[in-house]
Amino acid sequence: MFAGTLTKTADTAAAAFTGMIHSSRFDIAIQLETRTKMSERSPDFDVTAVNKSGRKVRIGTAWSETGNTTGNPYLSMQIDVGLGPFRVNAVQSKEAREAQSDDYEIIPLVSNGTMKSGSISGELTAMDADNAFAGYVANMMFDLDFMLIENAFKTEETHPDYRIEVSSPKGHPIRVGSAWMAKSNRTGNDYVSLLINTPDGDLRVNAVQNEEQRGGQTFSIIPFVESAGPDRPGSTGLALVG
Repeated sequence: MFAGTLTKTADTAAAAFTGMIHSSRFDIAIQLETRTKMSERSPDFDVTAVNKSGRKVRIGTAWSETGNTTGNPYLSMQIDVGLGPFRVNAVQSKEAREAQSDDYEIIPLVSNGTMKSGSISGELTAMDADNAFAGYVANMMFDLDFMLIENAFKTEETHPDYRIEVSSPKGHPIRVGSAWMAKSNRTGNDYVSLLINTPDGDLRVNAVQNEEQRGGQTFSIIPFVESAGPDRPGSTGLALVG
């Protein structure tokens, strides 16, 4: 079960709402930050928190909603802190509405639906030289800085374009995955598909550019979504050239 509180902030604040969410396993401070809506049903907010490394990560999304029966406004949130996705609503009591309070109570939402995890955050930045990228990927349970180094052994179209490397505590490069340059079948936009091996298994993410980023050097890392016709060429992961 989950509980928590949420408070609307001043219109000039960086975050539209701030609060806490609690369970028997964690107490996490969260913020709701306004995001650009791409469609009517796109989320209104990103839910963010700070992980153990001090990195701010996106742990979910939120929508401004209105109750069908009551007509009262509330917030619907989809959150994942690395333990699996869950849904909660932030609602106001009758007393809070009458007092015109900015305080909301977070309550669990029971749903039969299955949702994708929204816990992954990260960035990928093209370097000025060497055809390389620097980036990070993080959630509430891990935080990984890495480099994309051009795969000099690529001889087939399906071979990775890059190897993903991290540094050991003493600075030694360690290969942890592969990356491919790809093009979306739907939009025609270029993106980077990454397969990263972690102690908990393979992590698949995409690095994409939104309208503001397009044409620049920075990509946002988002969770990989399965589709009937995946864009990423090949399915092999950690082999040097395949």
